[in-house]
Amino acid sequence: MRFGGVVAIHNVDFEMARGQVHCLIGPNGAGKSTFFKMITGQLRPTAGIVTFADRTISGFRPFEIARLGIGIKTQVPKLFDELDVRENLWLAARRRKKGAAANRLVDSLLDELQLAPLADKLVGRLAHGQRQWVEIGGVLAGEPSLVLLDEPAAGMSDAEVDRTAQLIGSIKKDRSVLVVEHDMRFIRMIADHVTVFHQGQTFTDGTAQAVLSDPRVRDIYLGKSFRHDA
Repeated sequence: MRFGGVVAIHNVDFEMARGQVHCLIGPNGAGKSTFFKMITGQLRPTAGIVTFADRTISGFRPFEIARLGIGIKTQVPKLFDELDVRENLWLAARRRKKGAAANRLVDSLLDELQLAPLADKLVGRLAHGQRQWVEIGGVLAGEPSLVLLDEPAAGMSDAEVDRTAQLIGSIKKDRSVLVVEHDMRFIRMIADHVTVFHQGQTFTDGTAQAVLSDPRVRDIYLGKSFRHDA
């Protein structure tokens, strides 16, 4: 992905398995957000292709990609603060379901995300972590088979991080999850596989244990310089 003379993503060959929590990490400016936008159709790759479920989706518009089964939760929750939790989820569910089917989907999401005790609470009065969980519910209301989460643990307390990790463990039973995150404790809790981006390229990938114990990955976050192929 090029922006004029700036190369934001270069020579990335990325593959993700079904039913997996795959974490994408790297320092600020590594190209993670640009990569997400390429997957969801917000950006069209300058070169190369994006495929999903054996179908090339490069050039598809965001709503077309969403209909194919890719849902994304961005860093900033996009919720209706003046409505309660159930109403927010119902509005999201109405994109795919009608009438009683939408209500059944909302009830299912409230149970899956353990939000039933908050169902009648105004979203604008919820804690930060609770708002994040409601937005995850809104994404799941689209019934995606691949869920993209952009820094879901950012700004959360330790207890909220633990709860979010549990929720992601529940989500992956029926879906694949791709997570951009900086919280290493959180990553260790949820990741089946980790890919590290550095300077717009794939630096390394593997199991969470192998990648997070790699001293080169630590050096990237500390800003130490070295050759990419070292």
